[in-house]
Amino acid sequence: MSTPLVILCPGQGAQAVGMGRAFAERSPEAKAVFDRADQILGDALGLPLSRLCFEGPADRLNKTDASQPAIYVTSMACYAALKSQWNYGNGEAPIVAAAGLSLGEYTALAIAGAMSFEDGLKLVMLRGRAMQDAAEASEGGMVALIGADETQAQQVCDRARGSDVLVCANFNAPGQIVLSGSKAACERAAPIASEMGLRATPLVVAGAFHSPLMQPAADRLSKALSEVSIKAPRCPVYANVTALPHANDPSSIRARLVEQLTSPVRWAQSCAAIGGAQAGKAEFHELAPGRTLAGLYRRIDKNVKVAAHDEP
Repeated sequence: MSTPLVILCPGQGAQAVGMGRAFAERSPEAKAVFDRADQILGDALGLPLSRLCFEGPADRLNKTDASQPAIYVTSMACYAALKSQWNYGNGEAPIVAAAGLSLGEYTALAIAGAMSFEDGLKLVMLRGRAMQDAAEASEGGMVALIGADETQAQQVCDRARGSDVLVCANFNAPGQIVLSGSKAACERAAPIASEMGLRATPLVVAGAFHSPLMQPAADRLSKALSEVSIKAPRCPVYANVTALPHANDPSSIRARLVEQLTSPVRWAQSCAAIGGAQAGKAEFHELAPGRTLAGLYRRIDKNVKVAAHDEP
């Protein structure tokens, strides 16, 4: 197989008990990734990461500090299994673009050789912990707006914000934008949205991700990133913050990853850009766990078919 590939990497929310288990059982390459992660992390999560992925419990897996490394490792294990299945076991797959939703940007960068698997795992461990701590230190929440464009979402923020924090956090797909900020502002957003003919649904999340309330986590992440070796990626990896490929400059990659914690995730724009460049030329694949990104892509660009690999 030498078809050009676009690899899409899931973010937080894709986790589910049992994730990655079938890959580990059927693929020695995938099992080796889980074994390596268990070796690196020890009992940092209270139990081995592989057991947490395969058996739960769900309430532990769903906590930000656990779900982020769990998703990263599952995606990397899935990719190792696919590479072997596609006969790229000893070489690099012909990836022409990679992108990941929020946390998934680390997976995309690791796959593109910009950081080692081990460094990526240590970073997402710290990122998850720092985001959990920042969430617990602030009264924050998130609200999904259905039917809004960017201008309308911005209007809801401006009207509901008051003296609190409320910003657009995720541009997931046309008509699907997530707001993030202080709990009080999130509560004010719902009636304002319905008055504008939009649907607003509060999300069950630990805190106000991708908003200024995550600044303490961004500061901790900045320090950790400065201590990690980062190289130019082997293929274009789209940055959530800009919806453009990362520059081939390690200091720029570090800066974008820090900004990502307090800035909106421009997923719809990233996917539209990749689709515009690669639709009809490349195969699009979503790594485990879940199929969220394939679903979003159908709403972003109907001409792109994404193969999801939640199971082998």
